[in-house]
Amino acid sequence: MMWSKNYWNFALQILSFLLLFIHRDAWAHYNWVVKEVTYTRLCSTKKILTVNGKFPGPVLRAYRGDTIYVNVHNGGRHNITMHWHGVREPRNPWSDGPEYITQCPIQPGGSFNQKIIFSTEEGTLWWHAHSDWSRATVHGAIYVYPKPGTSYPFPKPHAEVPIILGEWWKQDVMKVFQEFVRSGGPPNVSDAYTINGQPGDLYPCSKSDTFKLSVEQNKTYLLRIVNAIVNEIVFLAVANHNLTVVATDASYTKPIETDYITISPGQSMDVLLVTNQQRPGRYYMAARAYNSNPVVGFDNTTTTAIVEYNNGNGTPLFPYLPSFNDTARAFGFFTRLKSLPVDFKEPVPETIERRIISTISINTFPCQGNQTCQGPKGIRLAASMNNISFVEPNTIDILEAYYYYNNGVFKKGFPNYPPYVYNFTGQNLPLGLQIPKRGTKVKVIEYGTDMEVVFQNTNLVGGLDHPMHLHGFDFYIVGTGFGNFDELKDPIKELQSC
Repeated sequence: MMWSKNYWNFALQILSFLLLFIHRDAWAHYNWVVKEVTYTRLCSTKKILTVNGKFPGPVLRAYRGDTIYVNVHNGGRHNITMHWHGVREPRNPWSDGPEYITQCPIQPGGSFNQKIIFSTEEGTLWWHAHSDWSRATVHGAIYVYPKPGTSYPFPKPHAEVPIILGEWWKQDVMKVFQEFVRSGGPPNVSDAYTINGQPGDLYPCSKSDTFKLSVEQNKTYLLRIVNAIVNEIVFLAVANHNLTVVATDASYTKPIETDYITISPGQSMDVLLVTNQQRPGRYYMAARAYNSNPVVGFDNTTTTAIVEYNNGNGTPLFPYLPSFNDTARAFGFFTRLKSLPVDFKEPVPETIERRIISTISINTFPCQGNQTCQGPKGIRLAASMNNISFVEPNTIDILEAYYYYNNGVFKKGFPNYPPYVYNFTGQNLPLGLQIPKRGTKVKVIEYGTDMEVVFQNTNLVGGLDHPMHLHGFDFYIVGTGFGNFDELKDPIKELQSC
């Protein structure tokens, strides 16, 4: 029996559609078990909390606009929640994850089927536990692909590779967190940073398990980079190779070619690596912390992976990394990031209906009773926004209380401006400014409002860099700078930096 060429073409199209449908359906449902598993790092062995026994955890995959479901069973010993970092979840905050904010935690032995709605995201994001410090080991990447029939705004890469930056404590992470809360002082710094769960061969007992990326010459690789480190901003570079940043937090950027990147905790980047070295070899990928306040302790070690060309051998070359306190290079990189307009993203608002100016401060509280705290001068460290230190509910989440008119869980009226105006970034500030108020304050905003939010860092107790993340929304950074925000002068600078 003879078949026409057109018939076969039509049959292949139908088959391709069916295969795509089956593939997407396989991505639509995930089953996760949170459980403790034994891992060995830095010459010692301990149990860590994982998803499905993996560190880092499994990758979630979706196309732009998809909806997927993740059934999470808590087989651990503590409450836990899961957050889909950077996913907007339009009109679906119930699965967003923050403990006692938009949902109650999943108790040990319990399960929760979470619905994840993708909308305008396209690129790399990540998921992580959102209770205590469980996220130190409970995290993984999210890949959001262009819709079928559309493409990246850059040439299709030869391959995609996750690069998950993490950290490792020899001590149990939960004990580190509990001691941090109990003592009132800064947390114990980690013993190592990791790339894809491995510290790298600069650490003891780590050489053989160093993550190795095998590459072919003259190919383009899409590095899906996530900074899952709890607190530290890091520099990352690959020896003898430039990197091209094409997206941050699943939003495309105008391409930036650079010899290093600066990536904040919680941030994700899509970065192109072109393997253009003429002689096959081995090259270190390395990352270490940026820290602008030398008084604050931090892990000053360096994690490595190795980029290996086919038939490459010898000692890997090491990249140049900026100094740990190189503020000019850290912020020089950030200020180069510019969004790439695409038709499925909302444009920058031209009119602003509401504005909030909020200070962000490190504060202190007096020690209670006969306790001795390990903060400055024996007192307890705290933090605040607009002089309010947040008090987390512990019986019902704020979203449920708001939805069902349950009084007494939170109070409206988070202030639009700081209660005190002073030289926020000055030295030797009055001690009376250090003690904030406690409260569970919220700001209720009418749906569809175009807002401007100004974050003003302060030098109370000690200035720190504060990466900011807003659940459920994208936002445009329209201005940054050092010193005090000037409401009369700075809007002009903002317009110039758009």
